[in-house]
Amino acid sequence: MNEAELIKRAQSGDFEAFSELISHHKEKVYGMVTRLSGSRDDAEDIMQETLLKAIDNIDKFRGDSSFGTWLYAIALNQARLLFSKQRQTELQPIEEYFPGGDHGNDHTSGEYRLFDWQDPHSRMESEELRKAIDSAVNSLPYKYREAFLLRYIEELPVKEVARLTGESEAAAKSRILRARLAMRDKLSSIFEEKYGKKMPGLH
Repeated sequence: MNEAELIKRAQSGDFEAFSELISHHKEKVYGMVTRLSGSRDDAEDIMQETLLKAIDNIDKFRGDSSFGTWLYAIALNQARLLFSKQRQTELQPIEEYFPGGDHGNDHTSGEYRLFDWQDPHSRMESEELRKAIDSAVNSLPYKYREAFLLRYIEELPVKEVARLTGESEAAAKSRILRARLAMRDKLSSIFEEKYGKKMPGLH
């Protein structure tokens, strides 16, 4: 049974069809909200609320996006509600991450420290590196963490990130860039502190 048929049946009250729809997306959405929250307990709360909202509103789904994207949107809204009281701090200005900026310049060697985020999936094969990445992601202010995960972990196009976050494409691009630069800088610091030297991918 294809997705359109499952949606039609779910909207008519067929809970088995709804459960099958959810089963296709639940693991991926749960992974995203776990990274967003940094806590399995919070992620489970978000997922529970997401599924309840999806059940209550399935009759309002009009197919303007895929069911998976619709479920993502609900999960993001629930995550934002959970973290709405978190102070929305800003990251360093973009210029600070580039050569000449006080934050991104290695004054002892005159070299610029930068973690090159080129292939997150292959880099995350290392358990130690995965933990470092999770730690760096969790250090981002929520709105940047959200943008970074949607773009680089969920691999959504910028247009879709903008739609899910309620931003213009230009604003989404700026948020993604700042999150990426902050991640590079954070990971550079972690590796240089741990190993006392630049790691592959740092330059």
